[in-house]
Amino acid sequence: MRVLVAGATGYLGSRLVPRLLAGHTVRCLARDPGKLRDVPWAPDVEVVRGDVLDRDGVRRAAEAVDVLYYLVHSMNTRGFADLDRRAAESVAAAAGDAGLRRVVYLGGLHPAGGQGLSAHLASRAEVGRIFLDGPVPAIVLQAGVVIGSGSASFEMLRYLTERLPVSVTPRWVHTRTQPIAVRDVLAYLVAAADLPGAPNRTFDIGGPDVLTYADMMRGYARVAGLPRRVIVPVPLLTPRLSGQWVNLVTPVPRSIAMPLIESLEHEAVCTEDDLRALLPTPATPTPYERAVELALLRIRDADVESHWSAASAAGAPADPLPTDPAWSGGSVRTDERSVRCDVPPQRLWEVVEGIGGEHGWYSFPLAWAVRGWLDRLAGGVGLRRGRRHPARLQLGDALDWWRVEELDRGRRLRLRAEMKVPGRAWLEITVTPDGAGSLYRQRAVFVPHGLAGQLYWWAVWPFHGIVFGGMARNITGAARDSQ
Repeated sequence: MRVLVAGATGYLGSRLVPRLLAGHTVRCLARDPGKLRDVPWAPDVEVVRGDVLDRDGVRRAAEAVDVLYYLVHSMNTRGFADLDRRAAESVAAAAGDAGLRRVVYLGGLHPAGGQGLSAHLASRAEVGRIFLDGPVPAIVLQAGVVIGSGSASFEMLRYLTERLPVSVTPRWVHTRTQPIAVRDVLAYLVAAADLPGAPNRTFDIGGPDVLTYADMMRGYARVAGLPRRVIVPVPLLTPRLSGQWVNLVTPVPRSIAMPLIESLEHEAVCTEDDLRALLPTPATPTPYERAVELALLRIRDADVESHWSAASAAGAPADPLPTDPAWSGGSVRTDERSVRCDVPPQRLWEVVEGIGGEHGWYSFPLAWAVRGWLDRLAGGVGLRRGRRHPARLQLGDALDWWRVEELDRGRRLRLRAEMKVPGRAWLEITVTPDGAGSLYRQRAVFVPHGLAGQLYWWAVWPFHGIVFGGMARNITGAARDSQ
């Protein structure tokens, strides 16, 4: 089957495309094809430049296509309701012009009747009606909070829970909703292309748990290993004030947070489960806490590099993609340094591989020693372990309070911290040729755990220039002096 995906640069679209490629030929419609240049599946799709407001352009993109996936919305744009209305009308008409067999759209789960909905939910419902009233049969899936790293709703939940041990919240924390794992949403979207007949209707989709927002925050805390969150509802806290508060304590933009918060005032619970009954082999829906666990796998010890690389494999919905917004994926703090050095890469690497133990860490020895003593007092390993060999490292070696997690000899060394710290930390050093000399790069990465982790990072941040800056300067200086 040939499918066209409008919205392939978005959160769900970028994760849907590789799953469609398992059985279909995929074409993507994008205003800026450059945004898809670095996604892992780019070589396997046809990318067409176009705008959903351009009916003729969409019709041309839809030529020789069977199914159109419409995953476009303009929530963070002023006047988004009018813009989304015009775009849906344009695409519905173009689908008819091109003779498509089906349109698949993902809207929002909302109370029956649709009266008094927030601007965001009302717009999603209106777009669904436009496709249902259009010339091509449409399947409109309606989902509530999508649980997956990168989903705006999940990111807001993540940051609020991790950063606020005590939350003063409005009454919507007691509104019921039926969250759904991103992998289940993707499975339903893929299945929608192959449903028999020509259904033209909405389908509610949700996970197995009906929860309040407060339940979701507490469930997230349990999975993430955080202390139980204290949630204090305040009836007079309006959505506008809530939006300002979210904007203050999380990196989620206010233009996105406000519509999401307003929508949380409406109960979002499935009224039917008809779609699962139509599937040939319906899967068991993912429980909420399992969905959170899968979402948090995006930050895992063995794959922390995905946070600082340009792209990663799209094997699981939790994996990051270049199209994800910069504020998604949880808090990852970094300190990066680079120094050009007029010594051969091999000589510079010898100094890098010899760090720690008797050679020390090339900066502010007293600070390293004090931190080691404090770690031992807290029950950690401190700096007492030293190193196995004075000059060479092996994968898995203990190195003071670090562990060698990756070693590409001559080019890259990555260390994972085993000290007592409210989060997880890594130190990566790379050496690359630079003309007649070398380029030394150093990157410290810290993934804070809860509010304590955030406070820890900012408490030690003033010393980074001395510790990490001095380390970069002194390692390269030692390589020069040893020539």
